[in-house]
Amino acid sequence: MRNSARTIRRKGDGGIAATLMMSPAVLMLIITSIYPFFWLFRYVLYDYNGFVAYFTGLDNIKRMLTDRIFWASVGHTFEYAVLKLIITLPLSLLIAVVISHNIPGSSVFRGIFFLPTVISASVYSLIFTFIYAVFRGPLNTMLQTIGLISSPIDWLGDPNWVMISIVIVAVWGGLGNYMVYFLSGLSSISSEVYESAMIDGANARQTFFRITLPMLSPMLKVILLLAITTSFKDYQSILVLTNGGPNNRSHVMFSYIYNLIFSSTTTPQIGYATVLSIVAALIIGAVTALYMVLARKLDDVV
Repeated sequence: MRNSARTIRRKGDGGIAATLMMSPAVLMLIITSIYPFFWLFRYVLYDYNGFVAYFTGLDNIKRMLTDRIFWASVGHTFEYAVLKLIITLPLSLLIAVVISHNIPGSSVFRGIFFLPTVISASVYSLIFTFIYAVFRGPLNTMLQTIGLISSPIDWLGDPNWVMISIVIVAVWGGLGNYMVYFLSGLSSISSEVYESAMIDGANARQTFFRITLPMLSPMLKVILLLAITTSFKDYQSILVLTNGGPNNRSHVMFSYIYNLIFSSTTTPQIGYATVLSIVAALIIGAVTALYMVLARKLDDVV
């Protein structure tokens, strides 16, 4: 009886200690994430400019349903996310596979590819604004010199080119981050597996598709989930590069919402932006849930 009482007392002490250690993190989560989210619902039915709130009923919701710019920005968000994913993930995986073989200078290239990750999105977006400059910009100058174009292209001002231009910037900025994730996954694969494959006569392509990808699949699912959520929430570099232009062609959901609140040319529309923020969160949540369901079904098939 005494031993059991001591055991119960020790378990109780451990629970109290765990609660005390977790409480600061839980408190910060409540203050910085949970409370602001529920705070949004307070102004759904108000026209709020940061100082005065006027009750408007369902006007914000009605405006959201007929807001062509917002729904166009939803389509642009999906376009941007898909382009970024289909370029960034395969390219970062390819680089990770090459670097993981410890070729000469691999550590240097690893640092070069990871460098954009530690630079602010605003900073490298300003650099690309200079690169994309119409007159005497490095990109146009180089393409004209080698004869690929006859006249300068307005990369950030032409609706036909602006989306791919901002996607290239996003790929450059996020490539190193996903490369590190893939390197972490590749390091968990035993070298003995590759040695056995080489003994059996497997070539590089067979090794990649029949060993590397299947054994990397658990990490790949996590990376893809992070990539999807990050791509749908991107907007910082877009604000610096185009601010949603030309003619709202590059507006994504959160760049449009940001401009409604912080634009210097209009009165802050916090109430309406609140409604759009909730809708954007629901869209991202639906996409994430759909991905989780598809990933689970693929697991069941495999």
